[in-house]
Amino acid sequence: MKTLLPTQALAARSHAPRLPRALGALAACSAFALAGCAMGPTGEPPAMPQPEHYGAQAQPAQTVAAQGVAQQFVTGAEPVPQWWTLYGSDTLDALVNEGLANSPDLAAADHSLQAAREQLRGQIGSSLLPTVDAIGIAQRQQAPAIPQFGIDQLQYALFAGLIDVRYTFDVFGATRLNNAALASRVNVQAFQFEAARRALAANIVASALGAATLHAQIDTTEQLIALANAQADDVQKRYALGSASRTDLLNAQQSAASLAANLPGLRQQWAAQRHALAVLIGRTPDQAPPDLDLASLAVPPQVPVVVPSELLKTRPDIEAATATLTAAAAEVGAATAQMYPSITLSAALGQGGFSWPVVTSGAGALWAIGASLSQPIFHGGALLAQRRAALQSYDAANDTYKQTVLTAFRDVADRLAALEHDAQALDAASTSARTAQGVYEDTNARYKLGAVPWYAVRQSEQQWRNARLDEIRYRGTRLADTAALFQAMGNPPTNPATLGSGHEAQTAAIATSDAGTAQGK
Repeated sequence: MKTLLPTQALAARSHAPRLPRALGALAACSAFALAGCAMGPTGEPPAMPQPEHYGAQAQPAQTVAAQGVAQQFVTGAEPVPQWWTLYGSDTLDALVNEGLANSPDLAAADHSLQAAREQLRGQIGSSLLPTVDAIGIAQRQQAPAIPQFGIDQLQYALFAGLIDVRYTFDVFGATRLNNAALASRVNVQAFQFEAARRALAANIVASALGAATLHAQIDTTEQLIALANAQADDVQKRYALGSASRTDLLNAQQSAASLAANLPGLRQQWAAQRHALAVLIGRTPDQAPPDLDLASLAVPPQVPVVVPSELLKTRPDIEAATATLTAAAAEVGAATAQMYPSITLSAALGQGGFSWPVVTSGAGALWAIGASLSQPIFHGGALLAQRRAALQSYDAANDTYKQTVLTAFRDVADRLAALEHDAQALDAASTSARTAQGVYEDTNARYKLGAVPWYAVRQSEQQWRNARLDEIRYRGTRLADTAALFQAMGNPPTNPATLGSGHEAQTAAIATSDAGTAQGK
């Protein structure tokens, strides 16, 4: 901050009457310039194609009935906020709530968002309000002697106390546009935080379902291994009696060993899913929660299918891309405004002198008022290059928005197709399992009547357990893909009546209230 000495204050005082006329002329010129040009693009998202349906083929009204449930695709319905509650498991609900409350990743993202909001608040306050500083000076100085003029060494003291006030007029909107760009960047973080929150809930559900599915597969595989070992022992005894060939024995042993080789991999996947779930909910891996009962989880009978035009308003990733585009547009305007004049007013009031008696007397009064006008003329092409760079960034944000929307459409299309095919596969696997179970029960009944040997019962049970293993796998896949579809649909659109509760609305409130306060003052 530049300090005004007594002689400078007197010089500034002589020019004070000319300032109002100069400022009036500059304001009139600025208003004329603003009326004749736009600083940058509007930031409106580009128009996107609205497909009649998401996939290459229109999704049916509902899937085939698998395990008694035909999932209905409710076109035009709004997304479900807490969709995981539709699985009918209090344990699953508690896991999601625990993760949302205790996740360090989510907490870090929230703190980063709050920090960005405070930076926005600070920038708005520092750029739209005047700066006021108190300055105190106490110096002892010595001037060199000049013998040829008969001046001896001079020592003197300087004391001064000032209040300095400065304010830069945002005539061409550079400050406003910079603030708008930062506010939009904060909104990007807000939407990314919401996306992270939704992704955390989806990952918790997916990990819990995955662990439950693997647990059920391990149980069935262990039963198959026990049956295969019993079959191998039986063939071993028959081989010893001469009623089975060596090839029969080797085949039975190979089948048992092959099944046993699958078990460690399943257990490793199960352990990894449990460890991942524990970390997602904020626990250490050794505190992993018990597995859910896969059979007790309900398949949500209805799933919402948001129409493509509304999906642009419900997915946080698309909203983040929109906010990025808005920020890029504001940055183009700010880069343009930097090429126009800048006007700064300054004023200072205080006391000063070469001794304390003078400082504290009326003779030590200091004041100054001034204005500065800065017009860029030559900066080596830097300002034009910065504007061209901002335009390129805006074009990149525009293209990123388009790609984000297309990716969202593909995501929904994939999930819809997956649910349809999951139902078909699960229905076939369930039919196969029921048929195999019927064969096993019939064979067991015939064995009790003495019509078939015991190993025939064991073989039919093996076929049933294998079919059951496929049924478990497809049921787990259907439950997980249902969760993925709920996740792909995003959030319900924000109700204007409750707009203040949203993260992006909080950012807008900061910008609006602080800017309004600044302009009012």
